[in-house]
Amino acid sequence: MDLQGPSRTKLLGTVTAIYDVGCFFGAIAAFSLGEMLGRKKTILLGTSIMAVGAILQIAAFGVPQMIVGRIVAGIGNGLNTATAPVWQAETSKAAWRGKLVVIEMILNIAGFSLSNWVTYGFSFVGGPVSWRMPLVLQFIFIFVLFTTTPWLPESPRWLIAHGRVEEAEKIIADLEATTIDDPWVVTESKEWDELDGSSQGKNRGRQHIYHKAITPRCWNTGNAAVGWYEVPASKTVEEYLTDPLGINVTSYYLPTVLVESVKLENSLARLLAACNSVSYLLFSLIGIPNVERWGRRKMMMYAAAGQCFCYLMITILIRYSEILEENAATKVASASIAFFFLYYIFFGIGWQGVPWLYPTEINSLAYRTKGAALGTATNWAFNFMVVEITPIGIQSLQWRFYIIWTIFNASFVPIVYLFYPETADRTLEDIDRLFRDDAPIFVFRDKDAISEKRPLKYVEHYENEVRRNSSVINANPEAMKKRLASVAKANEEGGWGHDEKV
Repeated sequence: MDLQGPSRTKLLGTVTAIYDVGCFFGAIAAFSLGEMLGRKKTILLGTSIMAVGAILQIAAFGVPQMIVGRIVAGIGNGLNTATAPVWQAETSKAAWRGKLVVIEMILNIAGFSLSNWVTYGFSFVGGPVSWRMPLVLQFIFIFVLFTTTPWLPESPRWLIAHGRVEEAEKIIADLEATTIDDPWVVTESKEWDELDGSSQGKNRGRQHIYHKAITPRCWNTGNAAVGWYEVPASKTVEEYLTDPLGINVTSYYLPTVLVESVKLENSLARLLAACNSVSYLLFSLIGIPNVERWGRRKMMMYAAAGQCFCYLMITILIRYSEILEENAATKVASASIAFFFLYYIFFGIGWQGVPWLYPTEINSLAYRTKGAALGTATNWAFNFMVVEITPIGIQSLQWRFYIIWTIFNASFVPIVYLFYPETADRTLEDIDRLFRDDAPIFVFRDKDAISEKRPLKYVEHYENEVRRNSSVINANPEAMKKRLASVAKANEEGGWGHDEKV
């Protein structure tokens, strides 16, 4: 397929960006399917659709079929990207939640790095195999998903939200290597059930609970919510913020940027893009131990400030490379390469994982899947816009194109500081309580809302609940025996997909 040359720039942008259109519709589909099917089945459905899309692309002999294949694959990926972070967050302890979701995103970077090296290697091969073979290789990871996902536990929070409390308690106990009569397990189950407002599938005033819980999340200061569509607003804003950071300009088009703006040879541009992906992967590892230590707010603010500096230097250097004589211009433009690398370092540490982690934490259980779906759809919609305009923007605006991303990165520092509460070292139910207590719009004024450590009031509440449940269990052993018998019976019937006996 001929997609090279100045006359094909717009078509290249469309074929590349059309994948994001599929991801957008996949994420929208997760809005209803994700809550109906559960986390596991949604992932398996998304993976199946991705496999069909991959086959269509591999077998493509023209642009129309390639576009259809990319849309279909995108739908599957949209389902998965809207579901996986939620599933990960809901099955993780508070102390590990941030680390695990960041690791999940780092694996995305590893795939990004691998794809860069595969693309670079096959750029030396002529004919259709240069692009068909890289598409074939994705079936390795599709196979891994198909073989591992069925063995993973369903989200216990999703089970409780659908009235399947006994199954949820069994999974909580399995994840903690304990038994369901452990006071900790009982406390967790009751906490989730209370905040969800659902028990055995019956609504217990969820609308009243979430009327107060979700309104502040949408910067609504009144006492009346204007509609259910407010609920996922924080997720949508968070995902929207990642796109104007400029990451998609370079992740999709770094070789093109280096060729058009820095005037490098194509082979050298591809090699540098591949090397940059390795640097990106290595420095993103810094986020794993520090996402809980530094907190979400500091990671986002410091990284955005660093990214702003990088794009500012890129803008200045490319501007002067266009007005200087040839030898000096080449040296000045080449200096901007260092800031492209540095930009990826800042983004990898602070913004690669947190924007996918934070929205799963900030939305309540009843609306977590819907919020994730709507926010992920917003992310893919803006991805499409950025990927579509980048080749044309570089050609038309030249150095001015990078001013856009400089300004956006600068603006995110005050936005995060003013409006984003801290979620590190808190359970998901702690965050629900923050909003139920009418959290202020400007959270920087609330010490509990921005503290990197779990506020004392949440620690005391949880300890009191564990003690209370412990005393109830000891005082009523017969009730606990009945509970154990109920769970054992369900386990023997094979309803949960677990072989362990309580």
